[in-house]
Amino acid sequence: MAPLNKAYLVSPSADRAIPPYCNGMRVGLLGGSFNPPHLAHRAISLFAIKRLKLDRVWWLVTPGNPLKDTNVLAPLAERLAAARGLAAHPRIDVTDLEAAIGTRFTADTIAWLTRRFPAVRFVWIMGADNLVQFDRWQNWRAIAESVPIAVVDRFGASYAATASPAAQALAAARIRERDARSLPDRKPPAWVYLHGLKSPLSSTAIRVTGS
Repeated sequence: MAPLNKAYLVSPSADRAIPPYCNGMRVGLLGGSFNPPHLAHRAISLFAIKRLKLDRVWWLVTPGNPLKDTNVLAPLAERLAAARGLAAHPRIDVTDLEAAIGTRFTADTIAWLTRRFPAVRFVWIMGADNLVQFDRWQNWRAIAESVPIAVVDRFGASYAATASPAAQALAAARIRERDARSLPDRKPPAWVYLHGLKSPLSSTAIRVTGS
């Protein structure tokens, strides 16, 4: 691989928000409010690094999820600091990219990334609980057409995820789990369902219970 570098970007804030990368790098994207971040976020990231043979995972800490109540959202700076403290791994990068480039929807963020870094092999990572409602995401089909997707099994979500409208619509693009390491090299639409990590943790439950 070539030495790590930074792309030419249109604004200093966007430049600051882009983690180190190089052409050909296999980068997983894990988006969310991280309100708060928890050990399942870290476990999913390390699991994806191992199963997909990723070089890095970027945590995209969103200013606010359009599908969630922003009234209970902690300030972005607090969530970033907490995420960085929890990640604590040389292959996990935490960034406020969406705030820096002014995107609100995942489809727009991915469009921006794939346009500016066409030689980086991005993979979108989501928990199975997110696949259940993926068809409600803004321009979700555009996401599936832009980057391969890895779905990580979550406690209690397996059946609902694989039976979801999005999973059914993308059934022909699903690859075998044993071929997961090839996912970053595949032309989208392509996705895989990864078993073996079933964490019951969720940010919502942690906010409710306080633990």
